[in-house]
Amino acid sequence: MAMDARTEAARRQMIDQQLRASAVLDPRVLATLAAVPRERFVPEAYRAVAFADAPIPIGHGQWMLPPALEGRTLQALAPVRGERVLEIGTGSGYFAACLAHLTGSVDSIEIHADLAAGAARALVDLGSARVSVETGDALAREYDAAYEIVAVTGSLPAASRELERALVIGGRMFVAIGSGPVMEACRVTRTGEDSWLTEALFETCIEPLILKKAPSRFSF
Repeated sequence: MAMDARTEAARRQMIDQQLRASAVLDPRVLATLAAVPRERFVPEAYRAVAFADAPIPIGHGQWMLPPALEGRTLQALAPVRGERVLEIGTGSGYFAACLAHLTGSVDSIEIHADLAAGAARALVDLGSARVSVETGDALAREYDAAYEIVAVTGSLPAASRELERALVIGGRMFVAIGSGPVMEACRVTRTGEDSWLTEALFETCIEPLILKKAPSRFSF
């Protein structure tokens, strides 16, 4: 079987055996994960396992999330065309490319300059100018209420009011909260100027987001 045929077979297997088996059934999400070439964002040493049901190391102790978790995250956020997206933790750039495919554009922040540069190159090579990648600490700044979607690709020890304030009213954020081995994947919806609704979606375990500034802790 030719390389392209093997790649497409592996992609289809990823969708059928990982995403659908994890109840990722939103046709827009499935179409996105079929269309965005995951293998082009995976470090060369791991290209052979680009579609595996496992995290893939990308450096600095960071990992590319498994496909099923990426699909569940996209399904929970339900992004639509024209919505503004903030991604915290660019990593390889793959998830940003998926978000951009669904919405049109993404602002992404990555604390490691080399990962940010690598993600930007992969996005340019893909022909996507719809993702803006910035190097910095996502919590060491203040945000205006400017985004319908905030996607946090690493876990936080506690909820972050700083990031929640980046949402417009009606906006949604995905974040995994807690410490290993079990964390809660949550969807946070901004319901008013000073009110947010947090829904626990499923249990998961994601590597912590690397931050220089700890998130503000508060009680609901």
